[in-house]
Amino acid sequence: MKDKNSISNVLKVALGVCLVCAVVVSTAAVTLRPHQEVNRNAFRQLNVLQAAGLWQPGMNIEQAFENIDHRLVDFDTGEFVEFDESFDPVRAARDPAMSRPLGDDPAGIGRRANIGEVFMARNDAGELIRVVLPIHGYGLWSTMYGFLALEPDLNTVSGVSFFEHGETPGLGGEIENPRWQEQWVGTRLRDDSGDLAFRVSRGPTPSGVSDADYRIDGLSGATITANGVEAMVRFWMGDEGYGPLLARMANETSATEVF
Repeated sequence: MKDKNSISNVLKVALGVCLVCAVVVSTAAVTLRPHQEVNRNAFRQLNVLQAAGLWQPGMNIEQAFENIDHRLVDFDTGEFVEFDESFDPVRAARDPAMSRPLGDDPAGIGRRANIGEVFMARNDAGELIRVVLPIHGYGLWSTMYGFLALEPDLNTVSGVSFFEHGETPGLGGEIENPRWQEQWVGTRLRDDSGDLAFRVSRGPTPSGVSDADYRIDGLSGATITANGVEAMVRFWMGDEGYGPLLARMANETSATEVF
């Protein structure tokens, strides 16, 4: 009688279990991928709405997003390009054919995609009320991903939302704390001469400083993360990021009507 506990039988059983598990996992992955993509898209839409200050608990995300104009922009020219629903900004940044390496890389992202996303929120009359820009940059441990929302003057922050990062909980992880994000509202990016003046203070912003309108408080015990946030914002609002688009929009006779 054949020994059921022989090495060959044990290996056959183990191999059979592995094959069954592999089939189950592969099937689940393929089956769930469309649902994961839907959830991922809804999560991003939620964060766009939160950054723009347009989200209210209980809202239907899909309906609330109907007044958001999702567009693509060429970073180098600041011109809008034909929209492609399949565009993936993370994948584009990794693809040498769709991105370029950065020599001066204060945000620590390595490469920048040639094309970026822009979300333009409008009221029921079609007037521009927010411009929401995806931003990302490296902190202490991870790449931080977020959305920065601007008022129609394209210089005043109306909100921010960080939705993905791996920073230390309770320290750098406080970038997702609503109380810290609230202080961004009303902060200005550029001074009267047009130079980027945004700063993240080391600790609380000192009272009476002349550039208080351009500062937000730092993060206690998380200086490197705070420095990463400052570098990220300054990079994406500068010439390598959305600077050309914002300058072009600001130079239009009426940005709220043209865009």
